[in-house]
Amino acid sequence: MAAAILRYLAGRRIYVESAGVRPGETDPFAIAAMEELGIDISAHRPTALDDLHDTSFDLIVALAPDAHRKALEIAGRFAVEVEYWPTPDPTGTSGNREQIMSAYRAVRDELFRRVKKRLSLPGAPTV
Repeated sequence: MAAAILRYLAGRRIYVESAGVRPGETDPFAIAAMEELGIDISAHRPTALDDLHDTSFDLIVALAPDAHRKALEIAGRFAVEVEYWPTPDPTGTSGNREQIMSAYRAVRDELFRRVKKRLSLPGAPTV
């Protein structure tokens, strides 16, 4: 969600790549939460940090402890800044659909706030 938010806000001004500790499938709840803001992430396929071909980043933002550790390993080999934004993992949320969507919306909205603040990007929709 964070990479899609940055692409949405910055357009082509910033190169953005999304990766995690391990590859996986796109989460249907994440897709639904982002669609509520008009952002389509349905074609996104999670990629592992180890599978990235280009590692010439200026900044890596890690959202989970495992990703943070891996990002620090990468930063040790390249000149890259690493930030850790502890983010709850909504995939473990239980309950009905609305309760689960509420957890995803909370993560989405916090990521929107953090991206805007960190990169001083205008134009974000009100969430």
